[in-house]
Amino acid sequence: MTDYVIGIDIGGTFTKYGIVDKDGHCLKENFISTDKYTDFDVYLENLNTEIEETISTLGNPVAIKAIGIGAPNGNYYRGTIENAPNLNWKGTIQFVEKLREYYPVIPIVLTNDANAAALGEMIYGGAKNMKNFIVITLGTGLGSGIVVDGNLVYGHDGFAGELGHMNVKHRGRDCGCGKKGCLEAYVSATGIKRTVFKIMTERVIESELRNISFEDLTSKMISEAAKKGDQIAIEAFELTGRILGVKLADAITCTSPEAIFLFGGLAKAGDLLLNPTKQYMEKNLFPVYRGKVKLLLSDLTETNAAILGASALAWKELQK
Repeated sequence: MTDYVIGIDIGGTFTKYGIVDKDGHCLKENFISTDKYTDFDVYLENLNTEIEETISTLGNPVAIKAIGIGAPNGNYYRGTIENAPNLNWKGTIQFVEKLREYYPVIPIVLTNDANAAALGEMIYGGAKNMKNFIVITLGTGLGSGIVVDGNLVYGHDGFAGELGHMNVKHRGRDCGCGKKGCLEAYVSATGIKRTVFKIMTERVIESELRNISFEDLTSKMISEAAKKGDQIAIEAFELTGRILGVKLADAITCTSPEAIFLFGGLAKAGDLLLNPTKQYMEKNLFPVYRGKVKLLLSDLTETNAAILGASALAWKELQK
């Protein structure tokens, strides 16, 4: 009987899960809605039912050894989701404690989604032979997972490494966290949309993006426009890369990583984001670090990358 773990990735819209072996092969994966559930207990009961039904369809019996969970505002030490702004369940959710009612014997471990992505990169991706690196996740917001000497940095309370909430502009843009001027408000899929609309109010040059509403605009549309020479889209990526590069230079002084990986929807823009970020990162680095830190796109580009990250967390826990 082959050993497997369950990897669960909790997003604001969907919760994805998969049955994964040690080599990162996903035997089966599926998802349920997250945002349709306002009652957490009902959500968890349905998630468990779906997982059990998925396992029952495999045919051959499998040995589930552990469960790993990546979640917004996930606390590794407490096994809780705490005040996640994009989930319907507010306050502190005792996720691991509640899930243990369904799986009382096997280890269950939870961390924030960016930390899970960092572990996925280390076990299955481009950081396989690295002990010091940072993963930046660029989706609706900006998350980060920091690995030092082969271990994730959690800090004393489980919330270390929230680079998305470093300040880039005093009294700047409103951020979903309640602060103003956070990196996430400028460097994310949402942030670059806000940048495009700001540039369009200040410039009179033509752009295909002017005909798209804020709600309909996506980071993919912006990157496609930039590739066709749209000046507003190009300028938006230049500004986004400058802000990100400056803050990555700050982060490097704290941990001296071998590499920084960019992951997520906005990172799919490739060189449009990578080139200005690299330029401004190097320009703003303390001289001793210059030319030493690689800036790379994540190797985890397949659709189940988030599930792999969560399963990597489970396998790492089993190694302990």
